[in-house]
Amino acid sequence: MKNFSLSLYAFHLRHTLTELPGEVVANANLLWENLVKVGENSLTFVGLKDLRSKLICYQNNIYNPKREIGRIPERLIDAQDLDLGSLPTPEGFKINANLQPFLLNDTYAVDLTLVPESPNISIDIPQLQHFKPSSLLPSNIQASLGQTLSIYGEVDPTEDCDTLAEKLAIALVAGTNLNPVRIQQGELFGSLLFEYQALDPDEPDNPTKQCHILIVINNSQAATGTLAAEAYDWLLNLLCSYHKILYIYQQARQRYREARAIYGDLENKIKEFNRLISKKQTQLSGLKSLMVEIPKKSFDYTRCLQDLQTHHTAITTNITNYRICLENIQNIDGGNSPQSWQDFINKDCKKWQEQIQTDINYLTPGQELFGQLVDTIRGIVETEQAESDRSLENTIQRLGIGFGGGAIVSGILTQYIDENHNPLAIISPQNPPHPIYATVIFSFLATLFFIGLGWLMTKRK
Repeated sequence: MKNFSLSLYAFHLRHTLTELPGEVVANANLLWENLVKVGENSLTFVGLKDLRSKLICYQNNIYNPKREIGRIPERLIDAQDLDLGSLPTPEGFKINANLQPFLLNDTYAVDLTLVPESPNISIDIPQLQHFKPSSLLPSNIQASLGQTLSIYGEVDPTEDCDTLAEKLAIALVAGTNLNPVRIQQGELFGSLLFEYQALDPDEPDNPTKQCHILIVINNSQAATGTLAAEAYDWLLNLLCSYHKILYIYQQARQRYREARAIYGDLENKIKEFNRLISKKQTQLSGLKSLMVEIPKKSFDYTRCLQDLQTHHTAITTNITNYRICLENIQNIDGGNSPQSWQDFINKDCKKWQEQIQTDINYLTPGQELFGQLVDTIRGIVETEQAESDRSLENTIQRLGIGFGGGAIVSGILTQYIDENHNPLAIISPQNPPHPIYATVIFSFLATLFFIGLGWLMTKRK
């Protein structure tokens, strides 16, 4: 392959709606830091090792995203691109590299392109390893939204392009657990386009560990390079929207699973609630415990539902952006574009968008159920608590009447006993009991009498 190039397009989330203006996510600079590590460990281009000093978002090699505020150009450097220098290879030719860093709304994007020093140098499968593609794989780049590896090359019309594309895709991920699978084939700017998806078998839904591969082979001397340069911005933004759509959909599915788990827990709480109120004497402690647990679950459930609604808005926005980019690419390519890109927007995106809306519709009634359950428990607890308080109040009144009346009687008896030394002589005239017994007995009987009187009074009330 001549006019060979290997490009990395990586996209990393800078900030979300939850960050305040000027703030970024915790690992916003991870993309730039990992590129510097690649420059220090494998692709030892001088410019890549010294990348921090070139980026607007760094000051004295320290990440400072506030320096990006108010900057109108999307590029994070003052030049069109950054020449990283060159590296020698064992076969005598050098590899040149350039880098273009961008801030696309809420996303950091980078284009790192490696080319032989001369376009006439032929690059075959063995020479591909001189470009050290393994250092550009997701395990090293860790772009949160995903990445695309793109190869372009020109071959003779007699070349078996299908076989060549398969070998190139396998060589890109050699030595890893990634398994490239061809998902589409078409044409782009007059050249053959082979599209692969290499997933991590351990985490197939994690966009950070996926590698999207585009192999463009020019076997007809088409003006692919010229047209691609003209459509560069649209291609970059299309890839950004593509990875965002995949990322958003996976985030939405995760939030849906979390909401379903919370809803399942709600079903258990309803069963526990029914068990508590079915008892002859409702257990206030159990209901109060539910009152403590359910609002927290309800809040988590509402957050999941809110995030799903946000994801639906985000995926709709990025579908629109993708469609705009695709239409502009078609205009540059004479009305043509890869059929797989058309299918992606018309089939996959539509299906995912509808799925998120279906999830929202399915979960929304659960939000009302949470509120109804809380209100019901609160009403029962308040009623039971009022009954309990009223019962306690009546008991206190009865005891108060009883002990008060008993105390009065006890006082009268004490005075009487002092005047009549043997109030219980009728029981035993020869050996009357001590006067204290009379006081205790009559006081006890009087207390019981007045408690009974208090019970009748509170009962009637």
